[in-house]
Amino acid sequence: MDTVSAKIDTRLYRTEITSASGNVLISDEPQQLGGKNLGLNPTELLASSLASCTLITLRMYINRKQWNVEEINVKIDFERDSERNCTSFTRRIEVIGEVDDEQRRRLETIANSCPIHKTLTNTIEIKTTLI
Repeated sequence: MDTVSAKIDTRLYRTEITSASGNVLISDEPQQLGGKNLGLNPTELLASSLASCTLITLRMYINRKQWNVEEINVKIDFERDSERNCTSFTRRIEVIGEVDDEQRRRLETIANSCPIHKTLTNTIEIKTTLI
């Protein structure tokens, strides 16, 4: 099980997030929403999870196959439609290197198999306890 903890004090809306391994990052809201824009907002954090997991998964696969790929870039657009109660992620992946069409198709399959992609496309259950 992966665990993160987060805390917020009286500073609007600065949130300190700590991983079990001790890594720390700051999340905040933009100034127009009352924050100080000190870090990614929660929506950006969610989209960045998909982006980073996609890139790490692709890099692991490319390295194992020993393909000549210098760089991989991903852009995630996140859109929430409250009327339809639907969330949409659009992921665009750029592979810089020597890959043919068959390798590109395989990389798309691998991207769709990253753990965060699987998490977001399957049933999610959130259990909350107020302590």
